[in-house]
Amino acid sequence: MSNVENRPAEQEVCSAGSAIATEPDAELLHPREVPLGGPRAMRVRRALPNRDRRMVGAWCFADSYGPTDITRQPGMQVPPHPHTGLQTVTWLVEGEVWHQDSVGSRQLVRPGQLPLMTAGHGIAHSEQSPPEHSARLYGAQLWVALPERSRHVAPAFEFYDSLPRHELRDGAITVLAGEVDGAVSPARTHSPLVGACLSLPGGGSLPVPLEPDFEHAVLALSPGLIAEDVPVPVGAMLYLGRGRNETRISAQPGGQALLLGGEPFREDLVMWWNFVGRSHEDVVAARETWEAEHDSDAAERRFGAVHGYDGPALPAPSLPHARLKARSRYHPHR
Repeated sequence: MSNVENRPAEQEVCSAGSAIATEPDAELLHPREVPLGGPRAMRVRRALPNRDRRMVGAWCFADSYGPTDITRQPGMQVPPHPHTGLQTVTWLVEGEVWHQDSVGSRQLVRPGQLPLMTAGHGIAHSEQSPPEHSARLYGAQLWVALPERSRHVAPAFEFYDSLPRHELRDGAITVLAGEVDGAVSPARTHSPLVGACLSLPGGGSLPVPLEPDFEHAVLALSPGLIAEDVPVPVGAMLYLGRGRNETRISAQPGGQALLLGGEPFREDLVMWWNFVGRSHEDVVAARETWEAEHDSDAAERRFGAVHGYDGPALPAPSLPHARLKARSRYHPHR
């Protein structure tokens, strides 16, 4: 998914120099609403980057959306756009998304399936609801920042139609990335992290094992979710800090949440629009290359071409007048 804001927030950068709490914490992060495209676009709830906290482990971006009725509507329509220095994770609860990218991948994604796209030094992709789509669209889009040793790898796409799953009394834990209580996702990651879907179809309570060396957060996808005795509104994220061996969530019937976590990311990042780099110059170079390449017929491209998409690519927004600089992982009032 693209960050399609015309004025991407300059705050979407973070510094490794920030102190990181080593004790359990509980901090509710409220999302902001962002249009996914033009004036009539579907709207999403953006929990990361947040004005109070910009990363959880290597997870640096978290949008959730729906359930949205897209009957007789186009649904998700995101034209080809670029990425650098990250991995994208799509997770659907309802609906379908058609993924196409510049390494030749063409994949229809359905609920419970995991598409993992590694941008590396540069990739382009589009995301669309197919013409014959379900009545509702409901899910999340996440980004993982690549560490320095991996951020220039060749772009790639992986797809998994089944994932390891813990069945518990009141629900289930599906492991998207990393490991939860011995269940290991097949998805390739480049830093120690975890991602899991927590589902409570009949409501109730779900114990969730945690790695105490990781920081964690719970992203609410449905109403009525409670974590660590804190109500978490739809689209909001409860940051849990480090040092926990377990957390427990409760929910109404149909409860859905995502667990995100990992070792605190200790490298400086500059994240602007769809690019994750290390400096202002990284971002400027990526933007200039995309503007020169997209919709061109050049044989050699950094980002490549998304063949099969009918329409123009997304142009990059204008850069801010100020120089992009790394800022704290969290708001300095903390």
